[in-house]
Amino acid sequence: MKILLVSMNSIHFVRWAHQLENSGHEVYWFDVLDGGKAENLPWVYQITGWKQKYPNLKGRHFIKKRLPFFYKRISFLIENDVVKTFKKTIENIKPDIVHSFVLYISCAPILEVMKTYNKIPWIYSSWGSDLFYFRNLPKYKEDILKVLPRIDYLITDCMRDINIANELGFKGNVLGTFPGGGGFNYDETNRYIKPVEERKTILIKGYQGRSGRSIQVLKAIQSLTEELKEFTVVVFGADIEVANYVIKKKLSNKLSIKVLYRKDFLPHHEILELMGEALIYIGNSNSDGMPNTLLEAIAQGAFPIQSNPGGASAEVITHNKNGLLIENCEDINEINRHIVSALSRMDLIKNAFKLNQISVKPIFERQLIKEQVLDAYNKVSKS
Repeated sequence: MKILLVSMNSIHFVRWAHQLENSGHEVYWFDVLDGGKAENLPWVYQITGWKQKYPNLKGRHFIKKRLPFFYKRISFLIENDVVKTFKKTIENIKPDIVHSFVLYISCAPILEVMKTYNKIPWIYSSWGSDLFYFRNLPKYKEDILKVLPRIDYLITDCMRDINIANELGFKGNVLGTFPGGGGFNYDETNRYIKPVEERKTILIKGYQGRSGRSIQVLKAIQSLTEELKEFTVVVFGADIEVANYVIKKKLSNKLSIKVLYRKDFLPHHEILELMGEALIYIGNSNSDGMPNTLLEAIAQGAFPIQSNPGGASAEVITHNKNGLLIENCEDINEINRHIVSALSRMDLIKNAFKLNQISVKPIFERQLIKEQVLDAYNKVSKS
């Protein structure tokens, strides 16, 4: 079977694609943003380098960066059209399945082509904020309402988004709910897991920007000098405004705190090592699907305190049992209470560790997810 994947080049996409290696299928990838070859996918037929009519044109990057509106007006002169290019790709490959990842990036740009080739089954993978957040923005909602009726099969990273898709016009079949990048290989990460008694780190995901709310977490811990005196607070993946907040409020004078900048790109195995030595992991945002970092933190034995946009996190966390849920990501007092509660209930943390290792972690094991994913593709081919 020929499977044509349509996506930008991202770590989650690459991990997902790896599930198809040695599956017996011919796998093609149309790099919809033409961001460059995926070196980790040498066995995939990659359609890249298609966008620029004149790849060596001098001054293009300068104009695009300094005069974006002007560049947009003249782009048709120097860039190939995605619709025409994708149509040629369909004609050349004649895929049995097209699978797009993220609606506004990989579905909306090729919708007109997929309407023409309406006999080709079209799978759409919804990740993160794809439906939950962008349905509230008129421009993006317009695309959602156009795309979903043409989609034949849906894959989500949380159950919440199935209901949203149905409400917004999806009439096809649901293939399953899987982590965005597939499952997790615990053989490589179990060695980083420390016993609960040896954990002296409070780990905070440092995203801010559009949806991250880590500054609210930092505000919540400012008054916890006494409770956190034996711990090191580590903020990883920190956006610049988060780092600036730490400096401005002189948090290092009150707490033992370490900020790891997002722009410095911490290797993935080092993040997992941090999770394996963290007593508590805190992730806070106003919008997400099923966060991969949450699942990784759970797998590495950290006690999760996680925001719960639209009820997604509640699909893996039972409040006061295997973690704590932040229902209002803006509520500093709520976040503060959860942290104090966790620190004062070591029995809760120990019981959550056991429950997550025995009952939650195995559900997301890579080989198990891979078998389910391959079964989903086979269902499409047989329909």
